[in-house]
Amino acid sequence: MHRVIISGIGVEIPEASISNDELVESFNAWVDMENARRMATGAEPLQKSDADFIVHASGIKKRHVVERTGILDPTRMAPRLPVRPDEALSLQAEFGIASARKALAHAGREPGEIDLVMVSSSHLQRPYPAIAIEMQEALGTRGAGFDMGLGCSSAAAALHVAVNLVRSGAQKKVLVTTPEIITGHLNFRDRQTHFIFGDASVSMVVEAIGEEETKPGRFEVLDTRLWTQMSSNIRTNLGYLTRTTQDDPYMIDLEGNMIKQVGNKVFKEVTVAGHKFIVEFLAEHGLTPDGIRRFWLHQANARMNAMILKLAFGHEVGHDRAPMVLERLGNTAGAGAIIALSENHADMKPGDFGLLCAFGAGYSIGGALLKMQ
Repeated sequence: MHRVIISGIGVEIPEASISNDELVESFNAWVDMENARRMATGAEPLQKSDADFIVHASGIKKRHVVERTGILDPTRMAPRLPVRPDEALSLQAEFGIASARKALAHAGREPGEIDLVMVSSSHLQRPYPAIAIEMQEALGTRGAGFDMGLGCSSAAAALHVAVNLVRSGAQKKVLVTTPEIITGHLNFRDRQTHFIFGDASVSMVVEAIGEEETKPGRFEVLDTRLWTQMSSNIRTNLGYLTRTTQDDPYMIDLEGNMIKQVGNKVFKEVTVAGHKFIVEFLAEHGLTPDGIRRFWLHQANARMNAMILKLAFGHEVGHDRAPMVLERLGNTAGAGAIIALSENHADMKPGDFGLLCAFGAGYSIGGALLKMQ
């Protein structure tokens, strides 16, 4: 069985951003229009949002997006992305390639050295051809490519698969890419979720190293773990069969089929599950939270992360121990924990342990125990 490292990490953040104030202004303008319509029909009026509520509920102050004009238009409230012809590179493949090239450069590898491309994200642009195969062709990698997903645990789940493929010798060098264009699937007219997500793309190169070999500044993956438990508290029903449920299958009603969540239940149940997963995973390796130099947790909710770590440590821990990027990027789904890792590891010393851990819909949790080379 081969030793495995993450030899390269790449992150691509869209240039465009939306502040809480901008998002709230658009949302409230739509609420005014909608409430005028509701008043005429006697329906219950909708409640407006505000920036302070968003910060209190999530810790988010702004988010980066692939396109902001359509999102902020109260008559549209969705990204406005032009159709691309079939022979052109898809938006998600393009976004994935942007982070993939950075990861390859960080690893010092050429595309031709990669023998498997895995695209794993909470939302895929289409079912086929696989986005990974499209990336394979555009990059010039060898072997094969396939898509997968596990909600916000998608990158951690793909890392679990990639590590074990390389460890067994089935693959030599794997490119894992998580291009999250989640704003395309977000209901910006839902007060409970319209502020949560942002777009980002991350990539990792996973490869084997020799028994006595070291790669200074890179992480050896000691172990990975997945856990799932069925819950509909974070759910989307938008899929290939959605049209079959409509009276007119050629006029799809999206209302109620996009992302929805029962926030208070998610907070309580994922906090308990996340704490249990972390403590038990570390215990399998004779470790406690105190023995971990840094935690890179899923970037969904600042209060949730703080509570999980407080339960694990018995006291509060700060940014140095568990860095957050949520405030400026929002919840970037599967990409968030990898961004936190990319931005917060250069000060770690050889032999330091780190724990990557993401959790999300399913419920699902993915973890990787890392050791600095």
